[in-house]
Amino acid sequence: MLTRSPASNNPLDRLTAAGLAWGEGTYARLAAPIGAAAFALYILLTAVTAWFMPDANWDMLPYLAVAEEGAYPDAQALHDYAYGTVKAGVSAGDYKTLTDDGGGFRSHMAENAADFHSLLGMYRIKFLYAEILSTMSSVMSPVEAMRVVSVFSVLLFGAIALLWLRAEGALALAPVVGAVLIMADFGEAARASTPDLLCSALFLGGLLAYVRGREVATAILLFLAFMARPDNIVFLAIFAVLLVAFQQKAWGALAGFAAAFVAYFAISHWAHHPGWWPHLWFSSIEQHYNMDGFDPPFSVAAYLRAFAASLVRAISLNSWVGVSVLALSGWYALSRAGYRLDRRAGILLAALVLGVLAKFAVFPIHDTRIYFPNLLPPFLLLAGPIMALWASARVNGRHPTALQVIPGDKP
Repeated sequence: MLTRSPASNNPLDRLTAAGLAWGEGTYARLAAPIGAAAFALYILLTAVTAWFMPDANWDMLPYLAVAEEGAYPDAQALHDYAYGTVKAGVSAGDYKTLTDDGGGFRSHMAENAADFHSLLGMYRIKFLYAEILSTMSSVMSPVEAMRVVSVFSVLLFGAIALLWLRAEGALALAPVVGAVLIMADFGEAARASTPDLLCSALFLGGLLAYVRGREVATAILLFLAFMARPDNIVFLAIFAVLLVAFQQKAWGALAGFAAAFVAYFAISHWAHHPGWWPHLWFSSIEQHYNMDGFDPPFSVAAYLRAFAASLVRAISLNSWVGVSVLALSGWYALSRAGYRLDRRAGILLAALVLGVLAKFAVFPIHDTRIYFPNLLPPFLLLAGPIMALWASARVNGRHPTALQVIPGDKP
């Protein structure tokens, strides 16, 4: 049996209880500004880290090459440019890590311009990111441009998240959102010189526009997110199917999908993308050194091995599975308590969850960054129901009280 803790006659205990009650009351009154300030501080610290402690990852090399290949039509000249630019922009230790792995893939690519050039189709397809880098490289060093894009993406992502919470009257939950971002490896995504976080910020903005009924902004932002990472076509397709199936009027999202659908084939052809199966083979089965003409026959066994290996790595090494399960648990608990999402938000939540599952099924790769755009929005969708539950508890006077188990009582 659970009962309230008996009142204490100890002066220290009474003082402690009074201090905790004062702190609880003060935080309850100032929860929104405190939450917003704490979240803003976290975003600023992440942006500072992205600038001063960037992650020197190998993908920098092909992205920089793609951004400037118009100025270097010769494969060897483009190779020299990319490697020389990165060498000038990172530390000697980082450059050695990027170019010397004891005779493996990185060592080979550092010495073979033709093979390096053959990989660019898999990076050229990230059209928006490459164009931004190309434009910015005219006024600053290319490596510095990558860091600027990362910092901008962090700040934009944080600002949109705060706007979403403010629209829901849920700024008090901002520290919880920050904790979710920590679990989802937001800091790692911020430090990486890739288009992942830029895509996530544009994607989050598009979803907020959808929730608020801003159809033009929805179409533009979701299309731009697709242009940053075309694999978002998977989510857009599922979202469009659900909107049509449930007869939800949302022409902005449908227009964004239609534009992305047409652009996907055009960009893939222009970029000389090797195709789904060769790209999957390279990413999840075996790194192939030259992708020109590489077209291995499809193998169900090879796909299933890649799927199983990625699933094991995702569960044991990455966080996106746990974060997704946490979001689903929160949705289920709130629904059971009678605080359900409205129709528009419910369709979006379903699309986000199915989008993660479909993306993994289509292209089984374990990295959290691939699924990051879909991880935070479910929690933001649940912010409104959580605040409604909180308000109901306060109105009904159901404040938390300390409980203890009485030994010998039956449960």
